[in-house]
Amino acid sequence: MQQMRMRRRRQASPATRRKEIQKIYDTPLMELVFRAASIHRLQNDPSKIQLCTLMNIKTGGCSEDCSYCSQSSRYSTPTKASRLVELEPVLEAARKAKANGSTRFCMGAAWRDLAGRKRGFERILEMVRQVRGMDMEVCTTLGMLSPEQARQLKEAGLTAYNHNLDTSREFYPKVITTRSYDDRLETIGAVRDAGISVCSGGILGLGESDEDRVGLIYEVSNMPEHPESFPVNALVPIEGTPLEGNDRVAHHTLLRTIATARITMPSTIIRLAAGRNTLSEAEQAMCFMAGANAVFTGEQMLTTPCSPWDEDKAMMSRWGLTGMASFAQNSVATKEGSRLEAVPDSQKSESAPSEAS
Repeated sequence: MQQMRMRRRRQASPATRRKEIQKIYDTPLMELVFRAASIHRLQNDPSKIQLCTLMNIKTGGCSEDCSYCSQSSRYSTPTKASRLVELEPVLEAARKAKANGSTRFCMGAAWRDLAGRKRGFERILEMVRQVRGMDMEVCTTLGMLSPEQARQLKEAGLTAYNHNLDTSREFYPKVITTRSYDDRLETIGAVRDAGISVCSGGILGLGESDEDRVGLIYEVSNMPEHPESFPVNALVPIEGTPLEGNDRVAHHTLLRTIATARITMPSTIIRLAAGRNTLSEAEQAMCFMAGANAVFTGEQMLTTPCSPWDEDKAMMSRWGLTGMASFAQNSVATKEGSRLEAVPDSQKSESAPSEAS
C-alpha cells in the first residue's frame, strides 16, 4: 500500500510533488522521525547497516570549481595533486576493508571526466574486476561518463556509480559553474541505462535553504527509478575553498533531511557520509532511527577524516546493529544477476549465484 501511494505521488505534477515533499520536510521533527522510522521498519531491516570504505585513487588537480572541494586546482588548499595509483595498493586497501567488515569498496578520482585517459581507465577497469573478485560490492566516482564508458564499467563488474547532484537545481549554480545540473543528470542516465546501480545524493551546509534540501530530494526521487543509495554529506569546511567559513550543518537539519528522504524513497539505502565523524554517538543513533542504513568507515574518506572501523564496530554493538551482507539490497541483487552473465567465470565468486538469485 505504501509503495502504491508513493507511485501515485510520483505521477503528480512536478510542482505538486515538490510541495508534497516540502510538507513532509516541514512536519514537526519528532513526528517526522517517527514516520520515517515506521516506514524504514516496513521496508528494510532496521538492524542492518551497510559498511562502505572509500579510497581516493587520484587526488587533486581537478579542473572543476566545486566551491566545497579541496581537490580543485583553482583553490589553494592543503590537498596536493597526485597521479592515479597503481593496482596493488588498491587491492591491499580493499582486502583490509573486507577484513574489517566492509562489504562495499568505493574508489574516487579527482577529475572532470575520462577524456584522454584511456590507459588510466583501463587500470580502473582492472581495479573494478579484481575488487569484485573479492566478493565485494564495487563503487566508483570518476566524474562524467559516456554511455560506452558506463557499459565497460558494467562489464568489468561495477556495482554502483556515485554521481551526486549536491543540492537543488536552483541553488546549484551558486556552488558549481563548470558542470551543469543537466550534465550530472546525463551521466546518471548513462549509468542507469548500463544497468549499474545509481548512487546520488548531496551535501548539506553549502549555504542552501530548507527549500533547496527539499529540491534535492525532489530531483533524486523524481528520477525514472529511485537511486540504489542516497549519500547525505555534511560539509566539512576546508581551508582555501570558497566555503571555508561556512558553519557546520545543525544535527536537526541532517536528521530532518534523512527522515524526509526515507519517507520519500522507502527502499533506497541512505548513507551517512562526510562529516559523520563530527556527530556524537547519540546523534548518529538518531540518524539510524530516522532511516539511515549505511556509513563510510575506515581510515579516511577522499580528503576528510572518517570514523575508524573499531570505533564503528563498538558503536554498532552497543546499539544492536550489524553489518549488511554484500548484495543484500534488492535493487543491487537484481542488477548483479544480469551483470554476472557478462563476467568471465574466473571473476565470479563461489557465492555469487545465490546472492544474485
